[in-house]
Amino acid sequence: MRQIVLDTETTGLDWKNGDRVVEIGCVELLDRRLTGRHFHVYINPERAVAAEAVAVHGLNDDFLADKPVFAAIAADFEAFVRDAELVIHNASFDVGFLDHELGLLGRSPIRESCSGVVDTLRLAREQNPGKRASLDALCERYEIDNAHRTLHGALLDAELLAEVYLAMTRGQESLIMALEDAPGAEATETDTVIGDRPSLHVLRASDEEVAAHDAMLADVARANGGKCLWLAGKESSHHP
Repeated sequence: MRQIVLDTETTGLDWKNGDRVVEIGCVELLDRRLTGRHFHVYINPERAVAAEAVAVHGLNDDFLADKPVFAAIAADFEAFVRDAELVIHNASFDVGFLDHELGLLGRSPIRESCSGVVDTLRLAREQNPGKRASLDALCERYEIDNAHRTLHGALLDAELLAEVYLAMTRGQESLIMALEDAPGAEATETDTVIGDRPSLHVLRASDEEVAAHDAMLADVARANGGKCLWLAGKESSHHP
């Protein structure tokens, strides 16, 4: 499985207002391992960089003046990400900017070059509703050293995001490995032996436990704006 962890820096916050990409950073994961291969380029946006953006990433007009324009790097960028799954933090932002740049050149949207997009911001919010989900916050949560990150930078942020993504999804990897390594994992239906089974003792929740469970679901519902599927399902049923 080939994945590309990607980040961009831009002249501002909205490509619809004419903002452009000034930096792209990508690192490659192959079967969930960093390969050391990367794609990194600074880009002349052919327009001024907003002061607010310079304060975030430090890339000013003078620095970018002699850098290649997007048209000069588009083919190499597409070749690097082609057929890979993209891993991006707040994917709609980066994908929107990249699609705009590609569209200006009459090229296809980025999703047509890759096999899919994983949004780690959405994933983080699903895993920890109500918790901070910025890259810095996730580095802190998963104990990833980002002390050297004084300014945003596309390649540095892509490298940090790769570590964060692997930490966020490590449970999935462990489950797959456990299933593959479990005794009898290769058994087929013909190996199944059905015999007499002892009756099962059903231990029902006490009133106190039910109340504690309801309180926990209410906390989850408050944290994610009332979108608690377990609570919705519970409201349509009743306790035994």
